[in-house]
Amino acid sequence: MIVVLAGGVGAARFLEGLAAIVAPERIVAVVNTGDDMIMHGLHISPDLDIVTCTLAGVIDRDQGWGIAGDTDECMRWLGRLGAPTWFKLGDRDLALHIYRTARLRAGATLSHVADEIRRALGVGVNIIPMSDEPAPTHVITDQGELHFEEYFVRERCQPTVHAVRLHAAGPVRPAPELLPFLSRAEAIIIAPSNPVVSIGPILAIAELRTAIASSHAPVVAISPIVGGAAIKGPAVPLMRSVGLEPTALGVAEAYIDVIDGIVIDNVDAHLAPAIEARGIKTLVTDTIMRGMPEKMALARATLELAGLAAMTPH
Repeated sequence: MIVVLAGGVGAARFLEGLAAIVAPERIVAVVNTGDDMIMHGLHISPDLDIVTCTLAGVIDRDQGWGIAGDTDECMRWLGRLGAPTWFKLGDRDLALHIYRTARLRAGATLSHVADEIRRALGVGVNIIPMSDEPAPTHVITDQGELHFEEYFVRERCQPTVHAVRLHAAGPVRPAPELLPFLSRAEAIIIAPSNPVVSIGPILAIAELRTAIASSHAPVVAISPIVGGAAIKGPAVPLMRSVGLEPTALGVAEAYIDVIDGIVIDNVDAHLAPAIEARGIKTLVTDTIMRGMPEKMALARATLELAGLAAMTPH
């Protein structure tokens, strides 16, 4: 069993490559829910949907989110009625949120609903939210305290960030299925996701961080920072706001108490000695996932660093 801590687009692309070389049922994606929010009365889970729809082959690849070929008639009418439309939701996308909300109101857990959706969409990878409880991520900015999606989507990352508040609704417990999966893991991989607001909320669950740090399985991260810049999203200002250098070295330091190794890009090869001096094995390779060959190659390199290079491709 390979457990992958996952955020949004970068994690979803990595999981595509991994599922192409490892039987999907051997993969467990532990997905951030710090971005979850209620809008229009619906429970929206951005990262769960990005991961699920990507693995189902229905993602809008130009955007990296939403469903390919979707329409926006419902949002147009909501706008006509005066409702907020800054968080764009396609008509097919809304079906996921309507289904999720109805099932949650009927008493199902978020874990159960995520499993129902991924099965309905034909996804073989196990997809589990980090928690069944609300765990919103808030960003403290010069415009006040904002939900992460308000900062990211509505404000387009323009406000200056001073701090990040994880689990803003209070302490949360891990989803019940997670600890047993971690105890059986052959390897634990931290996907190339934002270390502050995608992976940070997962590792901020004390039981999960302890289980990962004490696991006998190798723990390997992939840096989402290449040449001092994020491949996608606001990782650089968010890392700076919590005192992390926005480099591959800064990513390694964010995970220093839990990882055994890290994969960094060729352009950051000069940082490898400093990372290894901190006791972290480092593999330098191409980490830019332009297409499926690169996704698969990055997955193979990561498994190699984790000591699973002999794993039979599926």
